[in-house]
Amino acid sequence: MAELKEQLQELGNRMDKTIDYMQEEFSAIRAGRANPHVLDHLTVNYYGSQTPLPQVGNISVPEPRIIMIQPWDKSLLKEITKAIQTSDLGINPSNDGSCIRLVFPELTEERRKTLAKDIRKKGEAAKVAVRNIRRDGADAFKKLQKSSEITEDDLNDANEKLQKLTDKAVERIDKAVEVKNKEIMTV
Repeated sequence: MAELKEQLQELGNRMDKTIDYMQEEFSAIRAGRANPHVLDHLTVNYYGSQTPLPQVGNISVPEPRIIMIQPWDKSLLKEITKAIQTSDLGINPSNDGSCIRLVFPELTEERRKTLAKDIRKKGEAAKVAVRNIRRDGADAFKKLQKSSEITEDDLNDANEKLQKLTDKAVERIDKAVEVKNKEIMTV
């Protein structure tokens, strides 16, 4: 029975990690104001190796719709500019010789709807991942029952608890999607 508790705990942790990952992806989606997390996934060629942008300079938000990047090595200005231009940010960086500024325009209605659709897709993908975790857990519980390590009552109890964990995770995902959509659609 202690083994079942540990497995349920582990499955719950995996569901939490799935939700955390989705939240991380949401933080990279901009909502009309500058968010330095949109740069987290960009890499820059730094002395022959691909280095995450936040590790090669100071990133700040001096105004609500402007991100400023001050590289520690001025020779990186060209590389950073190139990385931003080739990314899917859709923003043209302005380089003044010592720092790079990214000015985020107001989101159009069409862009907001596209972002909302992306948010729903990411939420749906997170739900699928949570359901896959539930399936893995249910299969593991069935194996324990087949090998006579747990009784059928234990199996039913474990599956019930697993379903409750899944329902809570799906509810948290729905709430996060709703909050992010509201943030995106607010003009």
